[in-house]
Amino acid sequence: MSEAAIAKKAEIVKQTIDMLNAAQSAIVVDYRGLTVAEVTDLRKQLRDAGVQMSVIKNKILDRAVEGTDYEDLRSTFVGPTAVAFSDEDPIAPAKILKKFADDHDALEIKGGFIEKSVKTLDEINEYANMPGREELLSMLASALQDPMRKIARAVKAIADKEDEAA
Repeated sequence: MSEAAIAKKAEIVKQTIDMLNAAQSAIVVDYRGLTVAEVTDLRKQLRDAGVQMSVIKNKILDRAVEGTDYEDLRSTFVGPTAVAFSDEDPIAPAKILKKFADDHDALEIKGGFIEKSVKTLDEINEYANMPGREELLSMLASALQDPMRKIARAVKAIADKEDEAA
């Protein structure tokens, strides 16, 4: 192999390491059996959520995780491998991929990490079933509104009672 080819592969490994280090989460999937239209639809859903999906050679991934906290993922780098990276919402890739896998038997989630920690398939599925950030914020806002509503009603009742007395 020529020096240029080795340098190019080393650069690809470095880019993969950078993507792994920057990511809040990365989910490894086997996409074998999906049609082009299905892969395009999946990529669109991921892109809309700020998630990047890349097809990366197993050997590149293997070298990228060597000596890192993600070494446990090596067993997932078999067959056609795509990795969904998220720098922002750590749960977004798991949610989207789980929902897509439920609708398309050909997509198989093989493993991954969430919030810099390697997770089992069961843990990834648990994260995928959790409410998203927007849903949690909505729940919080609703929970905060209820006591405020009660206080407002109590103050209004006291004011109405004083108006009647006067």
